[in-house]
Amino acid sequence: MTDTGQYMIEDEPFYRPAGDEVTLYEAAYARRLPVMLKGPTGCGKSRFVEYMAWKLRRPLITVACNEDMTAADLVGRFLLDASGTRWADGPLTMAARIGAICYLDEVVEARQDTTVVIHPLTDHRRTLPLDKKGEVLTAHGDFQLVISYNPGYQSLMKDLKQSTRQRFTALDFDYPQADAEAEIIAREAGIGVDMAARLVDIAHRARALKGHGLDEGISTRLAVYAGQLIAAGIEPAAAAKMAMVRPLTDDADIRETLIHAVDMVLG
Repeated sequence: MTDTGQYMIEDEPFYRPAGDEVTLYEAAYARRLPVMLKGPTGCGKSRFVEYMAWKLRRPLITVACNEDMTAADLVGRFLLDASGTRWADGPLTMAARIGAICYLDEVVEARQDTTVVIHPLTDHRRTLPLDKKGEVLTAHGDFQLVISYNPGYQSLMKDLKQSTRQRFTALDFDYPQADAEAEIIAREAGIGVDMAARLVDIAHRARALKGHGLDEGISTRLAVYAGQLIAAGIEPAAAAKMAMVRPLTDDADIRETLIHAVDMVLG
């Protein structure tokens, strides 16, 4: 038997609800409905899943999806060892066996032929065919599948097929309101709310450039990084440029605009 304890979240993750997403998720979990989380990078989707797994007291298995991920990476494969061959469950199979929440983070990064394997788990069947093993696994009664992606990066090559979309309920996420975001940054970074609010001001200025030179604005995550550098003793403007400007873009003009915003707010 697998020890589920290694997948349990023991300490409460800090999460500040923005609306009724906690109630809606709890209702979806009660019926074991699959859930899709949609929102920009670094807005709190993964933290929300961690918080809900803690709140529901369910193990959580997270998979960071990428374009090289194969179906075998999710489902499992036979491995060779000293005694011969043995089957090793992939994270999706493990979650289905033990009744965990399986979270596929940024699912559109995976190839579409890979994500098709989740389909039987998202309808009335709740099964996972293990073709190489000649087994059809029936999911544990507590199993739930959650996926996330960033609609801002949709393209013809990187988008969810309708046959996948229409198997999920969905929650929309966005960056928090300014006062709530400042509270989150202050709490996560260990800085004062006033300084956190100034970092939010910079983030909002960058987000206004989305579609005008930037694919994505400064995330809450990057603002937290800046706050952590400030808490470590780095001068605020230098911290903001390191954490909030340089990771975002290599375009010289956009960088100059963002650096000007940093100097205006923190200089």
